[in-house]
Amino acid sequence: MSRTTRIFCVSTLYGAATLAAAIDSGCFGEEDGREPARRLLLVFNNSATPEVTSPVDEMPGFEPLRGHFDAVLSWNEAIRPFHPGSWTPRPDDVPLFERYLRLLWDLGEDRVELVLESLQVAPALSVAQLFTDAPVEVYADGLMSYGPTRNKLDPLVGTRVRRLLHLDLVPGLTPMLLTEFGVPAQLVPSEAFSKVMGELTAAVPELPALPDGSALLLGQYLSALGILSPEEEEDLHVRMMRGAVARGHRSIVFKPHPTAPARYSRALEREAGRLGVDLTVLDLPVLAEVLFEKSPPALVVGCFSTALFTASSFYGLPVARVGTEPLLDRLTPYQNSNRVPAVLADALIPDLEDGKSEVPLPADTLQGLMAALGYTMQSQIHPGLRTAAERYLSRHLGPRTKRYFRRRRLTSLGLPGGLPERLAFLPRNSTARRVVRRARALRNSAKR
Repeated sequence: MSRTTRIFCVSTLYGAATLAAAIDSGCFGEEDGREPARRLLLVFNNSATPEVTSPVDEMPGFEPLRGHFDAVLSWNEAIRPFHPGSWTPRPDDVPLFERYLRLLWDLGEDRVELVLESLQVAPALSVAQLFTDAPVEVYADGLMSYGPTRNKLDPLVGTRVRRLLHLDLVPGLTPMLLTEFGVPAQLVPSEAFSKVMGELTAAVPELPALPDGSALLLGQYLSALGILSPEEEEDLHVRMMRGAVARGHRSIVFKPHPTAPARYSRALEREAGRLGVDLTVLDLPVLAEVLFEKSPPALVVGCFSTALFTASSFYGLPVARVGTEPLLDRLTPYQNSNRVPAVLADALIPDLEDGKSEVPLPADTLQGLMAALGYTMQSQIHPGLRTAAERYLSRHLGPRTKRYFRRRRLTSLGLPGGLPERLAFLPRNSTARRVVRRARALRNSAKR
């Protein structure tokens, strides 16, 4: 019988910690009396310029995770000079590349199993396409797993997925990712993740002394995703600081995204001087969870970062959000996968600037909210969710929740909250559009 080699693929230290927790908790225990599989960690460096950024296995805190695997490999080295985020194999080249990788990684005739993140896009999709017969398991690296698969996945890949592993970031909520293929979700125990994070934190070199009772601001570098302009993102960070200061915090710690430009910190430094507060900029490439372990802040502030949910669910820290409501209008296309974490943050985390005027949505409505959101985002992938979407929208669509759905989208799908059916023809009626254009022209000429 051939040897089994299981290849674990990661692009973030958070994902590597999740995998280590899954291994420690027995999620990959051998079945049918088979000998333990060889475990290889395949590292993706997806940054825009991987040549000048550290891969996962060179980041502070990785060393305790290394022992969970028999070897660490680099995908970037394997496909050099191509970029992991854009390279995909041509169908005719797949057999050649599989033979190349089996030789490069000493796989021989091993039975290969894959554990992937973000299966619907490269580089994870590229790996799945190269090992055409390999069973696949997927693990969730964040909040997007609570929403639908971002695009239609090739059944030759999707039907090979056996399960989805995920952390309990939103207790009681079941992920929707890959459910179109009947993939079941399995929790990675929170205790195992906390233990791994403790080991990772202990291995991080000494951090600068952080003030007691400080507010921690989390940068996400949303301008790199095209969601905000650099100026708008700087303003978002400044709003975080002002809101924290208004809550009484006189010590602020800013953790910028590792690839964010230095000017973001300078804008906060100017604002800190104006407000008369102490600012510490932590530019070390460490996880926010390391700070939660070593120097627990009095408040964690962000936009829709996954770290807000780990802070609340795993560490019991107070959290607050800034800027989610206008951000929901900016996300394009409507199917943008960032919509799911943005909605969850808006629905569950208190608004820093509005104080306590908005309460979190009831937990028993979250599954219905995600079903409605999933259907409106990917109705062709999840047609079976229509009834659940209609039920949720007819009962719960109101001032608090209507910002999660665009009226045009609801109208096009014929859902509650859209334009009434007798008026739905107007946007597509050429005569109506011509009348509106004429009226606007007359109004503008009158203003002159």
